[in-house]
Amino acid sequence: MIELKNVRKEFEDIEAVNGVALHIEKGSIYGLLGSNGAGKTTLLKMIAGIYKQDEGEVLIAGEPVFENVEIKQKALFLPDSLYFFPQTTIRQMAQFYKNMYSSWNEERFQKLGEVFPIPVTKKIHRLSKGMQRQVVFWLALSAMPDVLILDEPLDGLDAVMRQKVKNLLVQDVAEREMTILISSHNLREVEDLCDHIGILHHGRLIIEKELDDLKSDVHKVQVAFKGDVPQAFLQDLDILYKEQRGSVLLCIIRGKEERITSYITSLRPVIMDILPLTLEEIFVYEMGDVGYAIENIIV
Repeated sequence: MIELKNVRKEFEDIEAVNGVALHIEKGSIYGLLGSNGAGKTTLLKMIAGIYKQDEGEVLIAGEPVFENVEIKQKALFLPDSLYFFPQTTIRQMAQFYKNMYSSWNEERFQKLGEVFPIPVTKKIHRLSKGMQRQVVFWLALSAMPDVLILDEPLDGLDAVMRQKVKNLLVQDVAEREMTILISSHNLREVEDLCDHIGILHHGRLIIEKELDDLKSDVHKVQVAFKGDVPQAFLQDLDILYKEQRGSVLLCIIRGKEERITSYITSLRPVIMDILPLTLEEIFVYEMGDVGYAIENIIV
């Protein structure tokens, strides 16, 4: 559904995106992660057709996105910083969306009014940040896009509304095979929603995997030996991070769980446990492996 081929974008002397290639299947929820300034928003804006890439191809449904009105009818971008026309009401913005998107569903707009209980006569600029965010999702989901591109989408929503919005997104993916690309610093929310993950660093895509595969390749291990830690343990395993806590060594190790377990068991440890690892922890240690410094953050 979404395909990028060797995409590059720079602003003056800053190379924001460099040689990125990715493929997002129809009906997938893809999480784009990265350090601050990694180029995530630039990449999203190229996929949305707001920026034109300097090199490479940006395709949705096999067609170039930039200045392609037909494709932009099917793709909707919700930025981090919200914008509405001055003095407009929710109903007036809904009319604008209806004129812009041929797939607009008035029946759904009315039905979603039960989920987002804000009077349509309210002027949007007078609403709180969280209520404005609700309006954005109300309008976007009523437009029935094939592709929804989200930049920090749930910022400002309370816990109950966050869950309602997540349920609506998952429902549209399940029922209509809508494709979602989401960038967020709230990795817990990304972990709840996404089936694929890409990690961007200094404009380059350093990791792209299914979330389940990513979790199966990185593990948190708690281990203790009689006496000193065997040198073979430190040399033969791909250890991303280690921290000594008394007699117990806590490690983040990349590799398949079966191999790690079998190898450590062969060294006759006194204690050996593999502990659950969150997406946030995986992100932190993968970033540490490419030079994004970390210290004392194992929990």
